[in-house]
Amino acid sequence: MEQPDLIAEAINLTLFGMGFVFLFLTLLVFVTKLMSIIIQKTNKQTDDDTHHNDNLSLKDELDEETKFVIEQAIKLHRGA
Repeated sequence: MEQPDLIAEAINLTLFGMGFVFLFLTLLVFVTKLMSIIIQKTNKQTDDDTHHNDNLSLKDELDEETKFVIEQAIKLHRGA
């Protein structure tokens, strides 16, 4: 093979490889966005179902001692 043939093949291989990587990453972005939309919709449906079944909120479930311990931990973490 001559030198110009090698350079042409190198450029061809480089363009083919970069094009393949670009298409793969583009497809990956769209698939990831689609999965995110699907997961958000399914989570929204399950959250709606669980909120209708539970009338208790987090405040109703915590007793005074637990609230005090959580507040002290937050103050200790913040350095206050």
